[in-house]
Amino acid sequence: MIGYVRGIVTHLFKDACYIDVHGVGYRVYVPVTTRQQLIEGNEFTLFTYLNVREDAMQLYGFSTEDEYDLFILLISVSGIGPKVALGILSGMTPEAFKLAVINGQVAQLTKLPGIGKKSAERLVLELKDKLTKMTSISIDSPAAIQPIAVTHGGPSGEAIEALVSLGYAQKDVESLVESLNDGTRDVSALIKASLVELGKGR
Repeated sequence: MIGYVRGIVTHLFKDACYIDVHGVGYRVYVPVTTRQQLIEGNEFTLFTYLNVREDAMQLYGFSTEDEYDLFILLISVSGIGPKVALGILSGMTPEAFKLAVINGQVAQLTKLPGIGKKSAERLVLELKDKLTKMTSISIDSPAAIQPIAVTHGGPSGEAIEALVSLGYAQKDVESLVESLNDGTRDVSALIKASLVELGKGR
């Protein structure tokens, strides 16, 4: 089991990075929250989980132990694999996700990538008690009863904000921008590509 890796970030991708550890380059899949903190050429430590399959070994990394712990909890839920768990962590902060589950906010959870109504209900059923014990925030606190929004980080988030400021509905541009973000486009390119696609739909 690889508990963590510490090395130089040499390449960044949409949902992964290469990290050089004494001359060995590891491809590590990361959530958006971790991806935003990585800078090529800088040394970084990632807490890791090694997923072993018949046809591949995949390494998943996280900038905090809190994210790592939540990832391990997520993949313990039936039907939730590492990639879906990574999508969940990319869509909500750990604290927001915990509160959404504790409060049974199924509608909010279904906004996460790869999560339908049945999966959201299963998350609440299997994790509510565990997360209630883990979190230090009371479910009766004002913060706990507020609707939890799915977040979009990096270039996608900035592009979505820009398009919304131009008058487009957020629900109409979120999935479009995410589908166009292949890891090579910056904010400006994402906005231009989105406007082209939105123009076609008119």
